[in-house]
Amino acid sequence: MFETIDPRSPTPLWGQIAARVRVAVAAGELRPGEILPSVRELAKRLRVNPATVAQAYKELAREGFVETRHGAGTYIKEVGQARRALERRLRASDLVRRMLEDGARLGISGRELADAFQEEVGSKVHD
Repeated sequence: MFETIDPRSPTPLWGQIAARVRVAVAAGELRPGEILPSVRELAKRLRVNPATVAQAYKELAREGFVETRHGAGTYIKEVGQARRALERRLRASDLVRRMLEDGARLGISGRELADAFQEEVGSKVHD
């Protein structure tokens, strides 16, 4: 689930971890009551400081995505359909923004990207 964590990204590692959990909840990949890896376990797996994972979990708890039970772990909370839809919409906007930034670096206009996107969507609909 955390394969997309990139230490070279301008987004802080804790933010990437939190974003990945939000997306997994929004997509139904993580369900209410599921336990997340412990702070130490995830830090070791990702090769980051445990404080980085703890900060991500703290942010997720503040936003209502997880609940930390002392001595028992961090669990996914029930998140309403509206919140899941909002999270998907936010992630879609992030993807589009990154695509536009990458395109600009390559000299590709927004119109060219939109046309290419439409072609790809159209080809996927017919598959």
